[in-house]
Amino acid sequence: QVQLVESGGGLVQAGGSLRLSCAASGRTFSSYALGWFRQAPGKEREFVAAVSWIGGGTYYADFVKGRFTISRDNAKNTLYLQMNSLKPEDTAVYYCAARSDGVIAATGYDSWGQGTQVTVSS
Repeated sequence: QVQLVESGGGLVQAGGSLRLSCAASGRTFSSYALGWFRQAPGKEREFVAAVSWIGGGTYYADFVKGRFTISRDNAKNTLYLQMNSLKPEDTAVYYCAARSDGVIAATGYDSWGQGTQVTVSS
């Protein structure tokens, strides 16, 4: 069973930066893809970014291209999301997710973390 634990959320002013982390355990992740999603109040959860655990290939939602960077540290079994130039509309609970088939995509994830709150003030 995969366990995913997010951290690094908080309150930041518009234009600022945050780095989210997701500690992954319970499996060998060599065949996995991991991703970040977010859910703002009153809205559906949406895809943010994904990365292949071994190959390192990435895929981003259009609204974060150039501002957010997804990466992973294989030795630490940790996924990251570096968020720069944050906007108030980035305010949401951010979730880490994993899919065991390694496909970098916006859907199809079968393991989820509990989420970490990111609040961007104007």
